[in-house]
Amino acid sequence: MTEALFFNAHAGYLEGVLRGFKAGLLTQSQYSNLTQCETIEDFRMQLGATDYGNFLANETPPISTSTIAEKATQRLVDEFNYIRSNSVQPLTKFLDYMTYAYMIDNVVLLITGTLHERDTHDLLERCHPLGKFETMATLCVATNVEELYTTVLVETPLAPYFRDCLSAQDLDDLNIEIIRNTLYRSYLEDFHNFVLSLGSPTSDIMSPLLCFEADRRSLNITINSFGTGLSKEQRAKLFPSIGRLYPEGTSALARADDIDQVKAVLDGVVEYRPFLDTSGSSSGGDGGVGGLEDHFFQYEVSLNKLAFMQQFQLGVFYSFFKLKEQEIRSLTWIAECIAQNAKDRINDYIPTF
Repeated sequence: MTEALFFNAHAGYLEGVLRGFKAGLLTQSQYSNLTQCETIEDFRMQLGATDYGNFLANETPPISTSTIAEKATQRLVDEFNYIRSNSVQPLTKFLDYMTYAYMIDNVVLLITGTLHERDTHDLLERCHPLGKFETMATLCVATNVEELYTTVLVETPLAPYFRDCLSAQDLDDLNIEIIRNTLYRSYLEDFHNFVLSLGSPTSDIMSPLLCFEADRRSLNITINSFGTGLSKEQRAKLFPSIGRLYPEGTSALARADDIDQVKAVLDGVVEYRPFLDTSGSSSGGDGGVGGLEDHFFQYEVSLNKLAFMQQFQLGVFYSFFKLKEQEIRSLTWIAECIAQNAKDRINDYIPTF
């Protein structure tokens, strides 16, 4: 309880700011108003009445859905950078850990692009803003995969996670995915150890969130590996050593040959049972594998909302930005349905509050 006693001294103000940001998340009635829009211009006007305000005011019609997603993401980045620039330890390190997931995706994107001889500078523009780091520009100097791989090992905050990865000579499309999942495994285990070191109540909130993320990755790795050249031994090495499925569930997933065997593993965790339930459907999506991602998002939203039920812990910072990302996905989905006149699927979004 030591953290709770001294929490306000180092993070009380920022928690207040964050809970103010959280009050600006879209409500169910606001989502309903957005789904009634006939055109993207109506959509923009409805967003103007929310906390987003006139963030699209400088965009000339017709506005693309990618522009909406980009501008909304930039608002998220601005809010994150404000929190981080005013933070002190241990919140600063906690926020740094949050950015490592985006860094992994960005670095893997650069490695993939370089492997296929694409312009690294163009790839930089596609990188997520939260995953950019000071030495990222040096990655553009690399002219081949070996140089890029060596630079990543030395110049980025991800260097400790690359120790267990393949060498540059082994890189191909399959091995790049192995590298991505190996990095995520090391990252999740490291982040989990860090939150445990912070103690209760932060660890009480963050441990279930990170354990679910680990389980989600284990499930995705298993399902996506069916019919590929990935061996069961290689698959097992990619699973994080945390989560509700670990160790019995992940051991069974490593041996699984089809979806039915994966479903049998999920039956052991009550909350996970509906994920591959073909008898129903997710929010308008398909049941089974087709709706798995929607089930993941819905369950993640429910976990992140619980973080705001408790004070004096850093989990709210993680949960708010995860909820904000889900809100952006929902906005993009609604806007895309309006643009394509697919009103029959416009309500398939996943609300946050």
